[in-house]
Amino acid sequence: MTKAVVGIIGGSGVYDLPGLEITREERITTPWGEPSDALRFGRMGATDVVFLPRHGRGHVFSPSGINYRANIDAMKRAGVTDLVSVSACGSFKPELSPGTFVFVDQYVDRTVGRASSFFGNGCVAHVSMAHPVAPKLVARLVAAAQAADIRHRKGGTYVCMEGPQFSSYAESIAYKAQDFDVIGMTAMPEAKLAREAEISYATVAMVTDYDCWHPEHDDVDVASVIKVAHENAGAAARLLARLLADFPAEHEPCPVRSDCALDGAIMTQPSMRDPQLLAKLDAVMSRLNKGQ
Repeated sequence: MTKAVVGIIGGSGVYDLPGLEITREERITTPWGEPSDALRFGRMGATDVVFLPRHGRGHVFSPSGINYRANIDAMKRAGVTDLVSVSACGSFKPELSPGTFVFVDQYVDRTVGRASSFFGNGCVAHVSMAHPVAPKLVARLVAAAQAADIRHRKGGTYVCMEGPQFSSYAESIAYKAQDFDVIGMTAMPEAKLAREAEISYATVAMVTDYDCWHPEHDDVDVASVIKVAHENAGAAARLLARLLADFPAEHEPCPVRSDCALDGAIMTQPSMRDPQLLAKLDAVMSRLNKGQ
């Protein structure tokens, strides 16, 4: 069995993790560049935790300027087995009001300018994204939300737009008509890269607004997002503290095989694989490399 190490990626309003007993900070160098910030290693209860603010301390990186590959690669090098992504989002459903946490189970990727894979020419791989979140991790988040009395919903579709601008009214109406649940700017390609790195992944989508479709609410703006995001941050801290308080010591095998996603996924024959790309994939492919 593999020791469980929980990674937390904090989004807007979540730049630290209250209650985390930090043992060290480390800037991990990756072949893909620099992560958003130094990784903070510590413990909460008996659980080993690695925390990374997605936008960096002070919110210096835009959604399109985040080095997602470096962030996920750094988490992999840090030994993370289970990754919880905390993100602010807008809502397309009246019942998903600001302050609600949505544990999404599907994504629609509308990003256009981001590197979305570790693989490419010289080592081609196609991982399954049919079931993009780890069910056992989501179940633990739901149980934690119930125990912490946090308003939440299990399941939902997160549409990830490129940003950094908010939606036009036409876009908002179109996404609502397609029955999407929430909208944000950061879950993709993060979820895809976590799957390629064989890390069990789940998103906590914290609703801050109604985008701009709702006739009885003001259009979304930074001031309103920041206000609700700060309010949500306290609930997020309670949620994560509850999750980590009794997290299993050993990583639970994932029912949708997120922790062995590369099995059968690599198309390029071993003799034809690019040595330079393979060197960059040393962390992502570490499980397969150990078996060679």
